[in-house]
Amino acid sequence: MPELIDFIQAGERIDNHRPCARALVGVKTWGDVIEHLVSGDMSLVDLWGERDAAHMMVHMAVLDGKGHETAVFSLNCPDGAYPSVGRAHAPALRLERALADLCGLVPQGLPDPRPWLDHDQWGLHHPLGGVSASATAAPLYEFLAAEGESLHQIFVGPVHAGIIEPGHFRITASGETIVRLEERLGYTHKGIEGLMAGAPLERAARLAARTSGDSTVAYSLAFAHAVEAATGTPVPDRAVWLRALMAELERLANHLGDIGAICNDAAFALMHAHFGVLRERVLRCCASAFGHRMMRDVVVPGGTTLDLDAQGVLGLHALIAEIRLRFPRLVELYDNTASLQDRTVGTGWLSADLARQYAAGGFIGRASGRDFDTRRDLPYGPYRALRFEVPVLQEGDVNARVWIRIREVEQCLSLIEQIISRTPTGPITTELAPISAPQEGLALVEGFRGDIFVWLRLSTGGTVERCRLRDPSWFQWPLFEAAIEGNIVADLPLCNKSFNCSYSGHDL
Repeated sequence: MPELIDFIQAGERIDNHRPCARALVGVKTWGDVIEHLVSGDMSLVDLWGERDAAHMMVHMAVLDGKGHETAVFSLNCPDGAYPSVGRAHAPALRLERALADLCGLVPQGLPDPRPWLDHDQWGLHHPLGGVSASATAAPLYEFLAAEGESLHQIFVGPVHAGIIEPGHFRITASGETIVRLEERLGYTHKGIEGLMAGAPLERAARLAARTSGDSTVAYSLAFAHAVEAATGTPVPDRAVWLRALMAELERLANHLGDIGAICNDAAFALMHAHFGVLRERVLRCCASAFGHRMMRDVVVPGGTTLDLDAQGVLGLHALIAEIRLRFPRLVELYDNTASLQDRTVGTGWLSADLARQYAAGGFIGRASGRDFDTRRDLPYGPYRALRFEVPVLQEGDVNARVWIRIREVEQCLSLIEQIISRTPTGPITTELAPISAPQEGLALVEGFRGDIFVWLRLSTGGTVERCRLRDPSWFQWPLFEAAIEGNIVADLPLCNKSFNCSYSGHDL
């Protein structure tokens, strides 16, 4: 099986790209990479493009079959078109539709050319390149048809009953059984990539932290890693460990909240209340230790803006002790409540083949047998020196996704204890190395949903020329459509919460 380096050597290697290789390739090599995505020898990490006076090209980041090495392949698009990846590899479909909306680059042979992020509300087309006025109204968005007797449609959203972000779900059902679910997203598009262009690093870091609010630490960390890779800046050891501590606290809070919310969607509100209390304890501890409940804007390129004092350490120890006391009893209650198990076991099944094809990250992939975690497989920060397990199950249902979260909570508690006891003393920030020529950086960081990807190019002087952020939800939302098929309508909220994909992170 060819290695990534073989494809890199087939093109023109870009020297100013770190920490992995990027190569400008031809159409043949581009097609060869697509073939290896289809065969499963590689996984798609992201696909994005550029269209301006200096660049008209499409980029594809991939992961090797072992999950230990990444590379970026770039293809020039002099006529504004390129061979579609989604034509052969379905996980690229929505990425290519979004790329066409944002940059106007046309994927030749794409089987679904409908707009994805563009709802004809911007007043223009292709805001990231080749901007043109929106003179006429776009045709009505056509959802895919489902044929059969006695089918009916149910419309959900984009405005929902709860305090959640907007997304539209078009459900086709036969009686109570869901035959097809199709999503329409993009309602929370904020134009972050456009706002990043030309932004100084301080402002760009704040934008990255607001991509998806529940993953603000993970996004800040991924952005900081990419900047530090591009500039070749080493970060003080204490800052490295503090960043990992914040990342695990963020993961802990989100998993606790999700477990309770899943139980609530199965009409077991008692669990929701208890887990809500534990999540609130974590958030208050974060506020006390790092000045903000979500720890927003604490992780920055070059280190952290705040240190952890002795009082913060005491608070964290008390938090861990409380969760260790209360959490096992709640897990036992979940496991021994027959009516709850009846709702979660066997519901919302996602096959291992689909999880592997879409390179599903986080609890979604690991509940369906995909054994991948960037903290272990592409280690960064202190994770090389920390002891932790990556829980993996094969069942692929709602229950499995709950149990992955449960096991990850246990791992979070252990990691937080290890980090607290081993964090070195010293400075928490350093000056970034000066940039005398444009530099590019890439990072993959494990958020609570899965791997978050950031790629950027810094111009001379250190401003952001281009930045791409990719949420794990890009590959998870389509899998929710597959997992819900054959379930009853009443289980839609339950399945949806077990996936808990990000609207904001997906919509950029």
